[in-house]
Amino acid sequence: MRRRARSSESASSIRAARAAAGLALALFASLARASLFSGEALDKAADIVAIVVLIVVPIVVIVVFWLIHVLPERFAEKRHHPQTAAIQTLCLLSLFFGGLLWPIAWLWAFTKPIGYRMAYGTDKAETYHEEMGERAKAGTLLEGELDHLRSELDTMAARGPLSPKLQRLREDLAALPAGEDAKPAAGGRA
Repeated sequence: MRRRARSSESASSIRAARAAAGLALALFASLARASLFSGEALDKAADIVAIVVLIVVPIVVIVVFWLIHVLPERFAEKRHHPQTAAIQTLCLLSLFFGGLLWPIAWLWAFTKPIGYRMAYGTDKAETYHEEMGERAKAGTLLEGELDHLRSELDTMAARGPLSPKLQRLREDLAALPAGEDAKPAAGGRA
C-alpha cells in the first residue's frame, strides 16, 4: 500500500512540474523571434545567404568534384603506373559522365599491370626508370636496387627496342661500377 501511495505522489508531482513548465513556455512565447535580425539587417543577411548559396556553393562543389575525380590519376602517377595517360583520360571522361567511370579509374590506378609486364618486361612507367637512373648516378641506390634496375632494363631490351632515353640509361648503368654498395654520405653524396 505504501508503494502505491509513493508512486501516485511522484506521478502527481511530475504532472505538476510538466504543467508549470508548459505554463512558463506559454507565457514567454510572445518574446520568441524567428531571427536574430530585423528590418534592414534581416534583408542584408538574406542577400548574403542568397549570394553564398547561388554563387559560392556551386563553385566549391564543382572544385571538390573535380579534385576527387583526379585522385586516381594522382595515385597512378605516384605509383609509376605505366598506363597513367589512359587513367587520366578515364578520369576526364568520368567528369562528363557524372562520375560513373570514376570507380573503374580508381580500380585501374591500383591494379598491378600484369599484362603490361608480360608484354614489355616491366610494370613501371618510363619515368620510374629515369628517376631510378638519376638516383643511381647520384649514388643513392643500394646495390640490390641497382642490380634490379639493370636486370629490368635488360629484360625490356630483350623483348624489344628501348626508347632512346632508356637506351642511354642502360648504357650509363652499364658504365657504373657493379660491385660497390652505393650508400649516401652525410652530405647526400656517395
